[in-house]
Amino acid sequence: MNKKILSSTAIIRFQDCDPFRHLNNGRYVDYMLNAREDQVRDAYGLKIYDLAVKEQLGWVVSTSQIAFLSPALPFEKVLLESQAIAYSPYNLMVEFRMFDEHRKQLKAFMWMDFVFIDLKKGKVTAHTPELMDLFETAILPVTEKDFGARRLALKNVWS
Repeated sequence: MNKKILSSTAIIRFQDCDPFRHLNNGRYVDYMLNAREDQVRDAYGLKIYDLAVKEQLGWVVSTSQIAFLSPALPFEKVLLESQAIAYSPYNLMVEFRMFDEHRKQLKAFMWMDFVFIDLKKGKVTAHTPELMDLFETAILPVTEKDFGARRLALKNVWS
């Protein structure tokens, strides 16, 4: 497994779809975040929930941007990819991509910027040295520095 681009699959559930018979816009985020949580657990042994409960540390979304390129349909199997594209002592930026199961059609992609929080104090805090070391090995930056340029680049590859 490539430890920089993490992937897993999911099946689009009927109850997550809207009256237009495709995945509800808000549910794309849920599928992508759930996949990322499982992926980092499996690839790096990082259990996000345990970190929050045991260490009282965790990430909160500070910004997110998503582009919907093609509908995900009920009972469709999708491939979900994620990769860390940037980090700092206080932030982590992740790109998420949802494809059809054969990785032929890009359905959506998202950038999400997370800020690291000390849950006891309710304040931003620096990543631990262990997390910074992990980010150093896991980071895979993208060429494009803004969301619009990245959307265009991905759309050109996957249309």
